[in-house]
Amino acid sequence: MSGMRVLIAEDERVLAEVVASGLRKEAMAVDVVHDGSAAVERAMTHDYDVIVLDRDLPAVHGDDVCRALAAGRVPARIIMLTAASDLRSKVEGLGLGADDYLTKPFDFPELVARLRALARRVPQAVPPVLARAGVTLDPGRRQVFRDTRYVALSPKEFAVLEVLLRAEGTVVSAEVLLEKAWDENVNYFTNSVRMTVMTLRKKLGHPPVIETVPGAGYRL
Repeated sequence: MSGMRVLIAEDERVLAEVVASGLRKEAMAVDVVHDGSAAVERAMTHDYDVIVLDRDLPAVHGDDVCRALAAGRVPARIIMLTAASDLRSKVEGLGLGADDYLTKPFDFPELVARLRALARRVPQAVPPVLARAGVTLDPGRRQVFRDTRYVALSPKEFAVLEVLLRAEGTVVSAEVLLEKAWDENVNYFTNSVRMTVMTLRKKLGHPPVIETVPGAGYRL
């Protein structure tokens, strides 16, 4: 499922950046932190769908991060990463509040599959295929059609379109699009949203289906 926002809490910086880069190619918005304290702070202040949490984090241990997020009723799903593969460690991790457990080293396609599976379990889960105004988006297959015509989109265009489709005709502000489709490093004064919507409109063709609501945002 694209259009997701993911937090990676991993102190192995090279691994964290490789995973983040791969997930961004899957049209996910990804933030990265390298210690447990930062993980708790970000998870408490941002709306993430899934958190990829290394169990052996410095500053605040991954176990304590899990406890803090559970106590704070953070709705994001948690997949815990660890080098420990024994059954006891897995049971402990799940008992702390993690939703899934993945042993290092792992295959990237497996991580993506598990993230998508967790995202489908969030309370706001949407139908597998989204459709409105002649536009059909299949998150699993990463395909978009305008009527019967296939539309090739960039990962960012795909993510923006998915957010608009999920809104079911209500107005989505530029701030919400930045929150859902970009990572935390985005400049909120940038014109990235306007430019992405402009190219998205062009690719979807005529008649236009994305409306600009002056002073409010966009709707499909």
